[in-house]
Formats: sequence, C-alpha cells, structure tokens
Amino acid sequence: MTITEIDVEQEYLAVLYARVDALREQAATRLAAVRRAGEDYAAIATWQAEVTRLDGVEQGLCFGRLDLRDGHRVYVGRLGLFRDTDDEPLMVDWRAPVAQPFYAATATEPHGVRRRRRIITRGRRVVGLDDELLDPDHAADGSLVGDGALLAAVTADRTGRMRDIVTTLQAEQDRIIRSEHQGVLVVQGGPGTGKTAVALHRVAYLLYTHLHLRARGVLVVGPSRLFLDYIGQVLPGLGENTVVTATIADLCPGIEVSRVDPPKTAGLKGRADMAERLRAAVRARVRIPDEPMDIEFEQQALRLEPETCRRAVRRARQTGLPHNQARLVFAREIVDALAQGLIEDLETVVLTDTGEALDGGSPDGRLSEADLRALAAAGVVIGQDDHDGPRNLLDETDKARLKGSLLADAGVQDVLDDLWPLLTPQHAVSDVVDGPDAGWSVADIPLLDEAAALIGQGGSPATFGHVVVDEAQELSAMAWRMLMRRCPSRSMTVLGDLAQTGNPAGASSWERVLRPHLDDRWRLAQLTVNYRTPAEIMAATADLLAAHHPGLRPPRSVRSTGRPPWRLRTTPAELPKVVADLVATHTEGRLAIVAPGKRLGRLAAELSLATMPDLTDKVVLLAPLQAKGLEFDSVLIIDPAAILDAAPLGHNDLYVAMTRATHRLGIVHPGPPPDELSAIPELTP
Repeated sequence: MTITEIDVEQEYLAVLYARVDALREQAATRLAAVRRAGEDYAAIATWQAEVTRLDGVEQGLCFGRLDLRDGHRVYVGRLGLFRDTDDEPLMVDWRAPVAQPFYAATATEPHGVRRRRRIITRGRRVVGLDDELLDPDHAADGSLVGDGALLAAVTADRTGRMRDIVTTLQAEQDRIIRSEHQGVLVVQGGPGTGKTAVALHRVAYLLYTHLHLRARGVLVVGPSRLFLDYIGQVLPGLGENTVVTATIADLCPGIEVSRVDPPKTAGLKGRADMAERLRAAVRARVRIPDEPMDIEFEQQALRLEPETCRRAVRRARQTGLPHNQARLVFAREIVDALAQGLIEDLETVVLTDTGEALDGGSPDGRLSEADLRALAAAGVVIGQDDHDGPRNLLDETDKARLKGSLLADAGVQDVLDDLWPLLTPQHAVSDVVDGPDAGWSVADIPLLDEAAALIGQGGSPATFGHVVVDEAQELSAMAWRMLMRRCPSRSMTVLGDLAQTGNPAGASSWERVLRPHLDDRWRLAQLTVNYRTPAEIMAATADLLAAHHPGLRPPRSVRSTGRPPWRLRTTPAELPKVVADLVATHTEGRLAIVAPGKRLGRLAAELSLATMPDLTDKVVLLAPLQAKGLEFDSVLIIDPAAILDAAPLGHNDLYVAMTRATHRLGIVHPGPPPDELSAIPELTP
C-alpha cells in the first residue's frame, strides 16, 4: 500500500494527541490529589487551569509544519509539546519565536523556510494538506500566504461564534500580534480585516511572552454582551482561560441600565468637560456657614466659627483624598477645634470686675455642674480633690476621650453632615444630569464611575496589566477616563475603525482621544486587507463612503463571490410581509436582519424572532449597534433611510450593517432608496 503524505501527518498527529492525553491524565490526577489533600485554593486553581488548557486545544491541535533549508522540521500548533526524555520539541507553540516564520515567510523573504505546510484536520483526523514552496526560484506575490486554507476559512458557513485564526494568520496580522510596543497599540482597520481576532491572538501572545500579565490580569472590553459571547470561544481555543471580558456597563456593578438617551444627550454626557462639572458638583456639596454656629453638647453651647470651618475645608482638600475620605479629615479638624474650646472653658475661670465667673464656674476655680457633666460624658472622672483649685485637669488620654465623645455626639454629627455630607456617585451625577427617577443610561455609566473616583465610594476599581478595547471608536471621552483608571500601566490594544463610529460622543481622531492620557505613548498600526467582505459588497458601499468619508480608502477584499448585492422596493404597509417572504425562502447559512430600532418590535412579532438574539440561531434580528463586530453568511437590511436618519452618524451605522456579510447582501426599502444606495441593482417583483 502506498503511504501518502496525509498518512505521514496522520501518524505524527496520533503521537501528538497521545502526548496531550498523557498530560491531561497527569493534570487530572494532580487535581484530584490536591483536592483530596485539602490544599489551598491556589494549588487547586493551578491544576484546574492546566486541565482546562489541555481540554481547550483538542480541536486543531497541530496545524502546520515548516521544512527548513537546514534540514530541520518544525511542527506548529496550539501549545508546545515535549517528550519526557527528549529536549527536542514534538511541536512548538505558535507564539514561540521559532514559529514566527510560519506566518511571516514569503517567497521573497523565506526566513530560512523551504516549504510551509498547512495541516487541515477534523477532530483527530488529517483531512487535507496545503503546501507552499518558498524557494526564490518559485517567486510569488507573497502578500497572502496559505491562500487555500485562508479562502476555505473565510468562505465557510458561519457558526454564530467567532473562530480563532491561528491557522491562517497573515503577515500583516502577525506583525501586530507580536508587536513589542509597551504603550497603547491602536489597530485601525476597515470591515473584515480581522481586528478582533488579531487582538485576541495578541492577548494570547502577550500572556505567553510576558508571564507577569497572568498575575496582573488582562481585560477585554467589548461593545455588548452579545459580542462578548460571540468571541467567547477564541481565547480558550488558544489555551487561555483567565482573561476577564466586560462591557463598559459591566465595569460599574450594581447599576441597572434602563433607558436609552437620545443621541444629542449621549453626546453631551460623553464630553470630557463632564469630568470638571462633576468635580465642581462634588465640591459644591461642601458648605461653609456665613455666621457662627452654636452646637449643644451635654447642655453646653459650643461655638463653631466660619473661619474654623474654612480652615478645616482647606486642610481636608489639601490631602488630595476623595470627598468621603477627606470628610474624615474635615471632621477631625472641626472636632479638634470644638474640643479645644471646651477644654479651655473647663480649665480657665474668667472673673468679672465684681468677682463673678463668666464661664459658669465658681470664683475659686471649682468646676461647675455643667463642666462635670461634660467631662463625665467624655469618660473623664473628676474626684473630689481634683477640682479644689485652678489647674490643668485633663491629660492627653482625657482629651482623646473628649474628642471621641464629641465625634460620636448626634448633634455634632448633624452639623458635620450639613457642612460636609457623605455622598454617593448617584448624588453627584444627579446634580449635573437627570437622576435615577428617569433611570440610568449607558452614557451615565462613565459619569457614575468618575463620581465614584471623586467621592471614594467602594474603594478603587480592579486594575489590569493589559486592556483590550474593541470597537473603541464608540467610546466617549468619559469612557476613556474610566478605562484609564483600570490600566495604570497604560498597556492597551485598541481596535477600531473611525468610519464605523456610531456614538455621537465617539472618536473622530485617535490623536484627540488618546493624547490627553498618553502624550505620545501610543502607536498606530493599520490592517489593509478585507478577508470577510466580498468585493461585490464593498463596491456597493462606494457611494456611501464617497458621500460621508471622501478620500477614505476601504480595505482591499481578497475574494469575489459573483453575487452582487440587491435592493427591493416596497411600501411601509407591505414591508413586514415582504421581509417574512424573503426569510421563508432563505436556506443558505446564517441570516442577520438589521433594522432601525423603530421597526424591531413589529418585525420580531411578524417573524417570531427574539429581540434578545441568540447568534447560534439560523435567523437573528438586530439593531445596527448590536451588529457591530459580528459577521453572518447573509445580511438583509431593512429601511436604510431610517437607519441614516436615526442618528447624526447614521451613515456609519449603515456602513456597519452593509459590511457584516460574508456572502450575500440584500436591502429592502419602503419608498425610494437613499441616494447613497441608488446604484445598487433593484430586484423586480
């Protein structure tokens, strides 16, 4: 029987899986042992993580081989594998330096590689090979490597979950993944360029090469929970299970988002000057009285002067502490002043010309009954012989007790609360925007977080060693302040496309967004190749881009499908039925219906679709905002004119909707189409 190359690779793959199975069994045994022994949580977590890591690489364990010009052969996969008795690796981790030529080598720059082989597997079975000879005598363009495997991946039907692209990474993507820039790396790229996948692979790479990040943590921020669920399988498939994912709202726990702001309101709330308005609102809650205040303490009137309050406020603010912590300093200063006045009154008897005591004491220096009651309330017990003559009666312990009694006194506390009240973030935000009576919006979340930082409620937020921000063009200036508080090292991977900004408070320039926080500690990287969106669909967006982003060069599509987008005109009354008929005839892959918010309710009822979509369903209904970052086999856009008119940046929302499809795009419009779409061929009934 002839042994084929597939047979050779199948035999080697069996060796690799046997090694993984052995490691998995060892890890499971160790996990069971530490659990039985009742060892600490750290030991249990370590072995549980190892079991999870080995389980996560089951699919697509080995996907490549490099035949080097020096005769060596290197297998590339999802993790490094070694025999117990051999230092030579069975397989190298795709993140290791020795594996980089698998992604970077071209015919013009082969990096010592003679042949690159992509190994295509299904489960534990080799089903195909894709070989490239990188000999200079076989020169090629080299801009895309592994075309066969790449095109197979991008044309495959969607599953409702993002796949990793570790087997088909292209050179421009790999350069970004392995970038050693220590500050903020901005990855700007149009639709379909793989921004999200690149960032997630970069996270896996950084965790592999910078071990301290495992202790300091990595946060991935996405535009919605729907999106985070969509990407949720990528990092586990790369052997990483410890990354935290969150939306902006998730970073402010305990706040329920229950309303949607109009675009203008959201834009105003997101402006950077809201930080100063909040700071001013918090400062304004502190009051200095215009006139002296009398405070009753144990049947005595204590005088609090405005200047004393002014001095206490100044000293509290000089500490730089948040409002609620600075209040403790203010309270201490006020109580010290009150106690000092009381002590002076207790220990000094001032007589009039006729010999009468002004302070209620007796002319011979004895303490009055009121004095004795005040001291007793403070825990200071004066014996019969202790007040026979004028002298200092209170030692330092007595004075401390007196101050403690003043601080605990309800009347004193009422005055402190009136002058320097304890606040919540909701108090401060309600002073500058509509309060919780109307509910909180997503745009309120960064304001509440800013207020929490000013007030000091709940302690400092969790911080991370590296933060990934996806769809970053949507973040307001206030949201950026929120994220910077969670990344003191300013180590970030920022992903976005300024042509897709939908939030009125979002980014129009990376420079304007980042420089206030970073100065020049950021770098821009560009992705220029569109792997998802066919050339026919990108051509259909040309008029939209020309009208709203003149001069913008969209990413170059790597493929054509031969299926041009189409549009269909109907009437508002017939729209739901027309859409239902189109959905009923859909049979190929997953379909997303993208419609303006005002039409979602009726369409959901007409089509029996959930308004909270499950991306694994064959048909889902989405608003443009929900569609950000997602991809589907087919997309049907409903009422594009309404999408354009729904917000100041509606044209960007329409651009997002048009570029979600990997194969087919249709548009249904009641009445005439928008000018930007009029060149798209119209279907005839």
